[in-house]
Amino acid sequence: MSAPSVLRQSIVASTSSIRPRPHAFVSRVVASGKRSLSSTPTVSAAVAYASSRPRVTPHSASAAWQLAPPTLQQRRTMFIQTESTPNADSLKFIPGQAVSPEGTHEFLDAGAAASSPLADRLFHLPDVRSVFFGPDFISVNKTEGGQWSELKPEIYSIIMEHFTAGRPLFEEGKGGGAEDTRILDTDSEVVAMIKELLETRVRPAIMEDGGDIEYRGFNDETGIVQLSLKGSCRGCESSTVTLKGGIERMLMHYIPEVKEVEQVLGPEEAVAEDEFEKFEARLRSGGKTVSV
Repeated sequence: MSAPSVLRQSIVASTSSIRPRPHAFVSRVVASGKRSLSSTPTVSAAVAYASSRPRVTPHSASAAWQLAPPTLQQRRTMFIQTESTPNADSLKFIPGQAVSPEGTHEFLDAGAAASSPLADRLFHLPDVRSVFFGPDFISVNKTEGGQWSELKPEIYSIIMEHFTAGRPLFEEGKGGGAEDTRILDTDSEVVAMIKELLETRVRPAIMEDGGDIEYRGFNDETGIVQLSLKGSCRGCESSTVTLKGGIERMLMHYIPEVKEVEQVLGPEEAVAEDEFEKFEARLRSGGKTVSV
């Protein structure tokens, strides 16, 4: 045998004796999870070999995969959407889960919001004028000088923290659902028809814009239906069009006894509007007390 042949066989023998054991190496990497699979050329070769000829036992792979899920399951996230409304000073926040399925609720000041931890926290933000809870959304109305670019991140944070923590929407014993359109035994046929149309036709359409409507009464003599707009519809420039061009026309079409629809304010709403007008007047006068 020639010298080159002897040398060649020696090299082959020495190479085979130090050949890596890729599947054993990959098993250690999967089990420990501490080494990078791309840190060295040897590791890359081992991964390529294992991909073509898998040698890791199913039991080992399953055990390694189960190390991660407990940590991932403890991390809860929410995707909150926002929708614009016809009112430029109002936004509709949709957390992707039920908010107030038993009835809508509106808060016009911080005092009224004391019964709801979520509404109370929202009123601690500057420039928040009112808060409204719908079945699956939250409408927030801001003052004219407020900036959504500053308010939105704070509102996102408060809503996400509230729902991920599983806190109740209201304190115990508070926050019963509204029953303005529930048909009573004492209601006349006309009133029952008005309530049914408001509940089935009007309310769903208005909630799409982040608001709601509340039935306040019907005058048999004048044929006037009294309603209140709530949420994003409050203070909206198109509220008159909604009342007259939409609701009034529909009620008059189906119920001949209805002659007109007018918007009214409740005692709390009237006080809140009056206080807000006084506050704006003080701002315009440079902080001086003025009579309104």
